[in-house]
Amino acid sequence: MRFLRFFGFFVFVGVIAVFLLRLTFPLPDISERPHSAAQTPDPDNPLAQMVSTDMAANPGKSGVVPLFDGTAALAARIAMINAARHSIESQYYIWHDDTSGVLMFEALLDAAERGVHVRLLLDDNGIPGLDSFVAALNTHRNFEIRLFNPSTVRSPKLLGYTFDFFRMNRRMHNKSLIVDGAMTIIGGRNIGDEYFQVGEDQFYVDLDVLAAGAIVADTTTVFDDYWNSISVHASETIIDGTGDLGALRKRIAQVHESSAAKTFLSEAETILARMPLSGALEWTSVQLVADDPIKGQGVARRDQLMITRLSGFLGAIETRLDLISAYFVPGSTGTQIFSDLARSGKTVNILTNALNTTDVLMVHSGYTKYRRELLEAGVNLFELKLRGGAESEADLQLLPLGLSGASLHAKTFAVDGKRIFIGSFNFDPRSAMLNCEMGFLIDSPTLASRISGAFDGPLKAVSYRPALTPETKMIWREDLLQGDPNIYQQEPGASWTQQIALTIIGLLPVEWLL
Repeated sequence: MRFLRFFGFFVFVGVIAVFLLRLTFPLPDISERPHSAAQTPDPDNPLAQMVSTDMAANPGKSGVVPLFDGTAALAARIAMINAARHSIESQYYIWHDDTSGVLMFEALLDAAERGVHVRLLLDDNGIPGLDSFVAALNTHRNFEIRLFNPSTVRSPKLLGYTFDFFRMNRRMHNKSLIVDGAMTIIGGRNIGDEYFQVGEDQFYVDLDVLAAGAIVADTTTVFDDYWNSISVHASETIIDGTGDLGALRKRIAQVHESSAAKTFLSEAETILARMPLSGALEWTSVQLVADDPIKGQGVARRDQLMITRLSGFLGAIETRLDLISAYFVPGSTGTQIFSDLARSGKTVNILTNALNTTDVLMVHSGYTKYRRELLEAGVNLFELKLRGGAESEADLQLLPLGLSGASLHAKTFAVDGKRIFIGSFNFDPRSAMLNCEMGFLIDSPTLASRISGAFDGPLKAVSYRPALTPETKMIWREDLLQGDPNIYQQEPGASWTQQIALTIIGLLPVEWLL
């Protein structure tokens, strides 16, 4: 009884503390905030003119080109921003104060000074240390920055979780850039060096798509929905002060002097010269799939969730599914879907990170809970291994997503070698039920077959392949470029402490957070 009284008192004090903290650090009132919408596109802007002939020849269609290479993905973004004449809409989950992030800030600031109206929507969780720069940019007459589910406590920001956990645990994972209502880039990349292969550090294998045509208007509508949503607040109502624009300009100058920036800028011009857009886009049918932003409040209906539409899409598989997901935690429902597909005679291939390439051990633990069941059903699993096992520089050019030898971050899948999804959605509970996500469903045998073709050959050289022996023991097969394959009896690269950690985490009720 004494314990129960103590526990009850503890809960009572906690509730009072949460109540008082919410009164002390309230969210701003947005009930009177006017609706803000994108400008009507000007058909004479340079980007629109670049694809006008192709658009006229393909009414109602969208033109797409994949951005497999990280450097090209950053170069394309900056080139689009530099071509802007009227408006830029952009939303990102993570934005780093590094070479890529600062060069993107510079391009956006230059656009604003040319008279371009810039609206930048950032997830507040993904911009640590950027308050001063955000505040400074937001003071520019042509620059607006809003924050998704922000912490009302700025230092330490994580303190906001202690009294507003269930709101702040819901993040905006979307990544999109729209310029002049004429072109957009969406996909898996955040803004940071590791996503664009800038500098010498370890990087992520990732995938974006640049699009023009009909789909741009749909992408703009989704941006407006998020920009005006109840989860979003103007940065000036969250961050005190006006920042220091001079400090940002000094940071820009500092970055320009770095070897990483010099290397990127010298390569970017050559890359862009090799990828003219006129005639290079594939014109086809594209659908935008996105969560309703009300998901950020935790009150979305099932039909407002992106997973609902994706589940319907997966249900239409005829022959094969080829799925790439950096953070793969299928849960009971997903495991059942993939297992049923495999048992019905469909080929199901899934690539995710191996233990020694994942950057989130908890997520890998969530995946391992379902690995055996998937294998028993006949699902083919591939786990991207560290450095890809390549023995020469030429051998690195194996994956459809670009250079191997990195941690996987892409989120894509191909169906029947005909259709492909490219976006921000990981097949895990967080993407399904907590984070806001978006992506394109593209009718493209060319792109789909490129993903499927990798599973039919090249991926075997850069991944471990879990399997079950006739005695139902788990093994991992590692094909080598020369000689017989390696066979592992336990998780490759796992130390005994990691194995213990995986076991313990697997017993905890944390899957809904992964």
